[in-house]
This record gives sequence, structure tokens and C-alpha cells, in this order.
Amino acid sequence: MEPPSLRERTRLAVRQQLLDAALALFVKHGYEETTVDEIAAAAGMSKRSFFRYFGSKEDVILGKHERLGDQFVEALEARPPDEPLWTSLRRMFDDVVDYMTDPVQAAAAGELQRVINGSASLRAAYLDRMLGNQSRIADAARARSRKAGKPWEDADPAPLALVGSAFACLTAAHASVAASGGPLHEALDQAMAAVGSLA
Repeated sequence: MEPPSLRERTRLAVRQQLLDAALALFVKHGYEETTVDEIAAAAGMSKRSFFRYFGSKEDVILGKHERLGDQFVEALEARPPDEPLWTSLRRMFDDVVDYMTDPVQAAAAGELQRVINGSASLRAAYLDRMLGNQSRIADAARARSRKAGKPWEDADPAPLALVGSAFACLTAAHASVAASGGPLHEALDQAMAAVGSLA
């Protein structure tokens, strides 16, 4: 994979600057009470410049979850088509586990999740995007099954049920780590092994 161009690196840096400014304001004043004008000003730019990078205030917080969905689909598609789907779903989470292993990144992700949980409208939009991501991953699982010569019917609920169960395991692993510490990868392995044993 080619490294990002200077222009793309600059764009990502500005987006991160806006996210950092927005998160600080959301934590201090609340999501609903913070305006786009205030975010732009805190980042040292105009409101017009803000909209070059984000389509809305909500997109500052939730835009990365759509990109994360893309990454999950790509990770699943990269797995061998004859590998058991449950194993592939576990490996699909590897980048998230690596990211959350870094204490600074994990702390920032936790702060972001607290902002989401603190706003009813933001939480609803977050859940909607996560369900959309799971549906896309299930579609990728169906396509993968066709390559393996064991296709699922379009109406078969099994792929979406398996994907949803894998995400439930990830949520349980996060909760376990938050409660008692320990490596996220171990907690995720334990959760997925427990659910996998029921299949």
C-alpha cells in the first residue's frame, strides 16, 4: 500500500486538529451546547474552513465510524474465503485491538465514547451507524461464502447474527478490560471463544 501523499497527510492532520478542539469543547460544555463556530474558532479557522473537512458537527464525532466500517469490510475480504467466518471476524478486529493497546489512543477513544453516551441524539446516530456497518460486514460475509462455494441465501439471518455476536463480544471485552484491566486481545479471545463454543 502506498503511503499517503503530503496533501492527504495535511488533510488528516487538520481533521485531527478539529476533532481535538471539538472533543475538548464537548467535554467542557456538552455536545448540544457546542457550536460549529466555536469548534472552528478553537482550531484557529473559519466556519467555512470547518465544512471543508466535516459535513456537520455530528460528523466530527461519528465520521470515523463509517471509515472504520470500510476498514472492517476490507479486513474481512482479505481473509482466506475458506477460513471459518468466526475466526475471520476475530481477525477483523486486530487493528482495533492494536489501536486500543496504546494508552493514549485508548484514553482518547474512551473520552469520545463518553461524549457519545452523554447525548441522546448522538448515541442514537452512533447506534444507527454501527448497525449499518454490521449490515455491510454481513454482506461481505455473504459474498465471501459464495467464493467458498457455500453461499448463504440473501434472506438468511445467519451472517448478520454472527457479525452482531462478534461485535457483542468486542463490547464485552471492552467492559471486562475497563472493570478489571488486562489485555484487550485476551478478553476478546475469551469472549469469542465462549460464544463460538455455543455454535
